[in-house]
Amino acid sequence: MKKILLLLLFLGICLSQAPRASALRVAVGAQTLRVSDSARIIDGSTYVPLRAAMAELHGEAQVTWERGRAVVRSDALELTAVPGEQYLVANGRYLYAAGGIFLENGVLYVPLRQLAKALGMTASWNAGVASLTPGTGAIEPAETYYREDALYWLSRIISAESRGEPLLGQIAVGNVVLNRLASSDFPNTIYGVIFDDRWGGQFEPVRNGTVYQEPAAISVIAAKLVLDGADAVGHCLYFLAPHLTDNHWTMENREYVTTIGNHWFYA
Repeated sequence: MKKILLLLLFLGICLSQAPRASALRVAVGAQTLRVSDSARIIDGSTYVPLRAAMAELHGEAQVTWERGRAVVRSDALELTAVPGEQYLVANGRYLYAAGGIFLENGVLYVPLRQLAKALGMTASWNAGVASLTPGTGAIEPAETYYREDALYWLSRIISAESRGEPLLGQIAVGNVVLNRLASSDFPNTIYGVIFDDRWGGQFEPVRNGTVYQEPAAISVIAAKLVLDGADAVGHCLYFLAPHLTDNHWTMENREYVTTIGNHWFYA
């Protein structure tokens, strides 16, 4: 009897520590999708199995596995998802998946919000329900969405300022540029922000000429992610690498927010 009680106690502990199924309901209008049963919430983000979600949300699409990546194809959409990467690519657009794409028991999971964006849907959450609202069609393709001049200069300043930094750090540098673009205190074009020459210039790569170098491939991806809404540092307007500069005005006059890689970011 004692052995049975110990066994029951052990099983109870194991079950209490096992991952619990999500109570999240994924719905389009009043219709609950079957994919709700396998939806997962990880670090506040909702993940769904790609193949199962596509079967319900875009049934005409074909989902295949090619050279270590999932590929979704239909007349309106081409989407790729690679395990371990931090983004989906949909019609050439780069959509940030902060928690990464991952495989679990042979099933590929992707973030619901970004999958919805790829399908031209909007996603909202309320009281344990993820509601998807259909739009006018699949996501606008990269060739018409990304402005050539914006991508050209944003990728170059990201590469020159943060070459060798993690993807999150490169996104953060791009965020600062776009935050300045949105602020009335700075010029109203990406080019203008980068080449703003007040106080001797805003960015060291402009002064030393490295901004003109061909950007690293990962920096081009980071620029596309930023242009598609990836956010690492909120409303930060400044950053610096303290060990590489003697000018600590930012540290003394702005609110510290976070450190990513070698850069400290300030609002």
